[in-house]
Parts: sequence; C-alpha cells; structure tokens
Amino acid sequence: MIKEVKISQLTPEDAALASAARHATALSYSPYSHFNVGAAVLLANGKTVQGANQENASYPVGICAERSTIATAHNLYPKVPITAIALAAKDMSGELTQEVVTPCGMCRQTIIECENRFKNRIRIIMTSREKALIAEGISDLLPIAFT
Repeated sequence: MIKEVKISQLTPEDAALASAARHATALSYSPYSHFNVGAAVLLANGKTVQGANQENASYPVGICAERSTIATAHNLYPKVPITAIALAAKDMSGELTQEVVTPCGMCRQTIIECENRFKNRIRIIMTSREKALIAEGISDLLPIAFT
C-alpha cells in the first residue's frame, strides 16, 4: 500500500533522507533533458549515500539516479543492506517538481534485486515540492516482479 503525506508530515528520518535526495539533484548531469533527479539511500549501518542521474548523448548509456546511488552504496558498503531510498527531482526551471517522481521500470527491477539480495524490504520515499508517496517495499510499485 502506498501512503501519501505532505512533506511536513514526514518522520524525522524520512525527512532527512528526502532532504539528502533533494540536495543530490545538484549532482545531476542532465544537459539533454534538464531533468535533475537525486536519490539518497539509507543503509542498515546508518550511513546515507547520495547519487543523481547521469545522461549521455548516446541515450541508453545514461543512468538513473536510483541505480547510480544503489551502485555507489553497494560499491562502498557491499555487505550492508539498503533500508530506504528517497527520490527528488527538479524541472527545467530548477524548481522541485510539482508531481512526485517515481522509479522507472529498470530502477524498480534494481530495487527488487536489492531486496532479494539482502532479504529485506526497502522503504521508498518519492517526493515532489509539497508531498511524498511512501511505499514500504518495491512490491507496492512492482507487484508481479521478475525474480
């Protein structure tokens, strides 16, 4: 089940992770879409890792913020599970998006792989300027996953 809340209603832990994702939008390299996406993951050891989308003139070579961040976290802490991920995006005007940003299909598949790898659910906090959608695990976004 996905829960919708105002940004001001996030728990302190979720608010901190959402803030880290918002700050991570500055790491985006998106000269083609001008759609800056940031992500932040919270690890079981309490560490937070940030990342952003990285575009390429050869479109399929780019990488989404979620996969960039997850790969970085697993490279830095290969044996530590991810407990939560937050997403944020800024539009072409540099403002946080009015609509909630959600993971694409490839990112959803990556998240389910992480859940299966470590046998734990990953809380997904998808934000916009004023609200957040919260999923307690990827099965809320990808009910019939390829595993």
